[in-house]
Amino acid sequence: MRKLVGLVFCAFGLFAAESNSVLIRNVTVHPVTGPVVENGSVLVVDGKIEEVGHRTSARAGVRVVDGKGMHLYPGMINAATNVGLAEIEAIRDSVDLDEIGEFNPQLRAEIAFNPSSEHIPVVRAAGITSVITLPSDGSRGGRSGTGSVITGQGALMHLDGWTWEEMAVRPMAVMEMLFPEIRAAGRNPFAAQAGAGARTFQEEERQYHAELSHISDFLEDVRRYKKAKDAKGPGFERDLKLEAMLGVIDGTQPLFVRAERERMIKDAIAFSDKEKVKIIIADPREMGAMGPELKKRDIPVVLGKVLALPEHEDDPYDEPYTLPAEFYKAGVKFCFGTFDVEFARNVPFEAAQAAAFGLPKEEALKAVTINSAEIFGVGSQIGSIDKGKTADLILTDGDPLEARTNIKGMFIAGKEVSLESRHTREYEKWLKRP
Repeated sequence: MRKLVGLVFCAFGLFAAESNSVLIRNVTVHPVTGPVVENGSVLVVDGKIEEVGHRTSARAGVRVVDGKGMHLYPGMINAATNVGLAEIEAIRDSVDLDEIGEFNPQLRAEIAFNPSSEHIPVVRAAGITSVITLPSDGSRGGRSGTGSVITGQGALMHLDGWTWEEMAVRPMAVMEMLFPEIRAAGRNPFAAQAGAGARTFQEEERQYHAELSHISDFLEDVRRYKKAKDAKGPGFERDLKLEAMLGVIDGTQPLFVRAERERMIKDAIAFSDKEKVKIIIADPREMGAMGPELKKRDIPVVLGKVLALPEHEDDPYDEPYTLPAEFYKAGVKFCFGTFDVEFARNVPFEAAQAAAFGLPKEEALKAVTINSAEIFGVGSQIGSIDKGKTADLILTDGDPLEARTNIKGMFIAGKEVSLESRHTREYEKWLKRP
């Protein structure tokens, strides 16, 4: 666990103002998209990066932060979480996930996002300034407990603000889909005990094709709806579910497709080709022979937890650790997400574990910064320290992928952000114990 550093901002006097203009100087700047700038400075004006270099001068009314001996990185991005939508798992009223219904594209994660969630400051303390928050609980296997296939729209959110409108970087960033799969062992492992026999492979296969056909029929309904809407004929009635899918069929909103195994990835690619929709492969546990196909079609991947056990007892012990390096060697663009709330703060260490098992360190850093931004269509806004981008920055005393590194300061859209959380409060409380 990182050492708690809730009071470090006081050393810079940053709590005194609400300004989002600041000059951070005498730091080692890590732009991610370019060479490291030793003893550099970054000027932020009105929340945007104005200058990056060696001789950047302060302007009237701009606060100055002297970061001598420290490092400046872009804020990190967790590309798959439920942060802001789930608070306490055991209390159902605090969890806004997994609505009932097969197709729920009209559900938007940003509208349900809770800016006061206790998880937000905890995640920020790890150097994470933005998250993709998703409307499902991360269940794998293409069939959620509610029977949902299309669970709703995920959003890219800043981790600072009073309202969801203020925090949304890209609302409706993706449409989440749990891709069907064939489960040879049957849908319910306890079915035999309940008096029902396990489903055969043939039955599972028929069910799988029926589900795919049902999804195709739904997309065809969306296309017919679009034609009717464009025609604006008499008797046209608005349908929120079908209208929410229009971005998917016109290619402006990608499907965030949960595809765990090689066969599921292959089928998802075939589905994408057939339906002419853009996809992002989410939470794969193996690549198999699909690397060239993903690269050929420029399909990005959001990897799940690297700090995990192998899926099967015959798998190599380090299979989850080496998977990111396999995607990198195949030329596939990827980033990292944790697909949960409780471990959302650990995404830097997921990348670090991959770096220890073959992924180049600079690529590991890109996979939690600029790659995430580019995959979700905001590469021109966040993800690196470049002129004109939103100033999402973290000030550290070392490499942010290292557990011993302390996050000394954070700026989201140029505004200073407190690093206090329930963890720091508990730390201070027990430190003062008589």
